[in-house]
Amino acid sequence: MLQDSLLWTKIGRIIARLSERLNVSPEQAFDIFYNSNTCNRLHQPESGLYLYGDLYVVDEVVRELQAKQN
Repeated sequence: MLQDSLLWTKIGRIIARLSERLNVSPEQAFDIFYNSNTCNRLHQPESGLYLYGDLYVVDEVVRELQAKQN
C-alpha cells in the first residue's frame, strides 16, 4: 500500500515535469506518459525504473517520443 502511494506521488511529479519539458498541459502530459512504454516499465518492479530519479524517467519518455518521430 505504501509502495503504491509512493509510486503515485512519483508519477505525479513526473507528469508535472513532463508538462513543463514539453510545454503541454498536465492533461496532455498525463496522456503522453500513460501511453508510453516508459510508463509500462515504471509499473514493472523487475525493470527497476522506479529507482531512478524523476528527471531520468522524463528523459526516457522524451527519448521514446523522439524515436517514434524518426
